[in-house]
Amino acid sequence: EEDVNYANNLWKTMVDAGYAGAGGMMSRPYTGQHPHGAILDTISGNIALDGKLHQIIVKRNYGGEGVSIANVANDPARYLKAVTVMLKRPGYDPETQDWFWAKFLADGSLDKNPAGMLLAGKIAKGKPAGCIACHTGAPGGDMMFLRD
Repeated sequence: EEDVNYANNLWKTMVDAGYAGAGGMMSRPYTGQHPHGAILDTISGNIALDGKLHQIIVKRNYGGEGVSIANVANDPARYLKAVTVMLKRPGYDPETQDWFWAKFLADGSLDKNPAGMLLAGKIAKGKPAGCIACHTGAPGGDMMFLRD
C-alpha cells in the first residue's frame, strides 16, 4: 500500500514536471521491444519529490494500429499505452540499488500484472522475469540500459 501511494504521488509530480503522459517532454521515438512497446521514447533527469531531488528515467510505451515512429512523433497521445518509470530513491532497497519501479497506464492509473498486483515498488523482486530481473542484466551493473 505504501508503494502504491508513493507511485500515485510520483505520477502527480511527474505531471507537474512535464514527465508524464504524452503532452510533456519527449525524446525522439525509436523502435522498441517486448515488454515495453513497438515504439518508445525515453527521457531522464531529476525530479523533486518529498523535498528531495531524485534521478528519474521515464519510458513511454506506444502501440496500437498504425503505430510508427513518424505517427508517434506527430500524435503521441493517440498511441501512448503505458509509462514505465525508474526512480532512484536512496535507502529504499539497496539490493536493487535503491530503484523504485512503477508502470502506469496512459491515464496515470497503475497497471496490474496478470495476478492483479499493482505495478509499483519492488516489481517482481526475486522472480525470474519482470522489471528487476531484466534490469539486473544491464551492462555496467547500474540496472540502466539507457546509458549503455
